[in-house]
Amino acid sequence: MEVEIAVSKIKKYATSNSGDTVEVVERPRGGVSVVMADGQSSGRGAKWISTMVVRKVIALLAEGVRDGAAARAASDSLYTERNGKVSATLNILSVDGDTNTLVITRNNSAPVLVYQNNSLKIIDEESVPVGFYPGTRPNIIEIPLETGLVVVIYTDGLVYAGSRSGRKMQVASVLLDIFRDDLPGSQVISDKLLEHALVLDHGRPVDDISIVVLQVRGNENDMIRRMNVRLPLK
Repeated sequence: MEVEIAVSKIKKYATSNSGDTVEVVERPRGGVSVVMADGQSSGRGAKWISTMVVRKVIALLAEGVRDGAAARAASDSLYTERNGKVSATLNILSVDGDTNTLVITRNNSAPVLVYQNNSLKIIDEESVPVGFYPGTRPNIIEIPLETGLVVVIYTDGLVYAGSRSGRKMQVASVLLDIFRDDLPGSQVISDKLLEHALVLDHGRPVDDISIVVLQVRGNENDMIRRMNVRLPLK
């Protein structure tokens, strides 16, 4: 098996900075974690918040701290720094090399989409952002890694796409349409979701959008780890 991770993100129209931050960190006992945060509001202030949360989480994960504990610590740090006046949503996807499972950690009202065995599961239990209250706990589930598994996480900018025109984005339906004929790669999936959102927003995103797609493929591999990054510049 091979785990493939892709990210597609874009900032809110007419803002200088995206308030979303996405980072990847290797786990000390094998595996990898993807951490995504969306700071309250938009622009530079939101970027500072999301960056603070993500950096706190990845530093702890790199030290071997469990995902749930890292999320709680990041929440407490933000709460202490800003006296509970600002918040951020937080998602962590961790490929655990010891247990051969995927750990999904969520402090985000936006659901997590899990496609497995030709069916789509929407994980949308009530969840609160980090930073508002001390001791905030995330929702955590763990699922086996198996060929064909696809997990999609995203910030609320994807949910709100099309809200200006009354054509709100139906993320689950769009995802199933993408899977109608075949199961494309992770980058194709994330790009198509973002493309659909941009069409609904007429090319002017109403909010920052970040999409992370994790897929388990059955490809024969050479055990080489690879990462590709594409960053558009002005």
